[in-house]
Amino acid sequence: MKTVTKKRRMAKMRFSSKLTSKYQATIPKEIRKHLHLESGDEILYELLPDNTVIVRKSYPLDLEYLKALNTVMNEWESEEDEHAYKDL
Repeated sequence: MKTVTKKRRMAKMRFSSKLTSKYQATIPKEIRKHLHLESGDEILYELLPDNTVIVRKSYPLDLEYLKALNTVMNEWESEEDEHAYKDL
């Protein structure tokens, strides 16, 4: 007998909810649990060319980390580099 992993079982599960008159929908409990969603969390919707929509939990950017990266990632900010890569 073949064992089916939890991930494969989740891929076959489908859930639905209705839109209210204000275009709001409740996220089904199983989805909230799977994505570890809490009240106040943000959700990211990604629309693919085939009209598939991916829904996932959105995480805030770590601004301190990005600022630190900016200090070390400026080696290509010369005028020569701007000219060389302007058409990319």
